[in-house]
Amino acid sequence: MLKEFKEFAMRGNVIDLAVGVIIGAAFGKIVNSVVNDIVMPLLNPVMPGGDWRTMEVGPGVKIGAFLAATLDFIVIAFVLFLIVKTINRLKKKEEAKPVGPADLPPDVKLLTEIRDLLRNRA
Repeated sequence: MLKEFKEFAMRGNVIDLAVGVIIGAAFGKIVNSVVNDIVMPLLNPVMPGGDWRTMEVGPGVKIGAFLAATLDFIVIAFVLFLIVKTINRLKKKEEAKPVGPADLPPDVKLLTEIRDLLRNRA
C-alpha cells in the first residue's frame, strides 16, 4: 500500500498540479497586494464618506460588507485581466520574432551552386 501511494504521489501530473497550486496561491497574494495596497487606496477617497464597509440596512443586514466584497471582486478580476493581458502581449512579442534560416557555411553554399549549375547544363 505504501508503494502504491509513493507511485501515485510521484507521478508527474500530481507533482505538476501541486506546483501549479502553490504558484497560483503565491500569484494570488501578488494580485491581492496590487488591489489592496495600490488600487483600493486610490478608489477609497471617491467612495461615500465614513466607513461604508460597515453600513447596515436593518438589524444584521450588512450591505456594506456585501458591497465591499463585490467591489473587491470586480477590482481583483480587472487587475488580474490586465496582468494576464500584459503577459500574453509579451509572449506574442517573443513569438513574433522570426527565426531566419541559418546561413550556410561557404563550402556547402559552393557545393549547392555547383549542383545547380550541373543541373542546368543537363
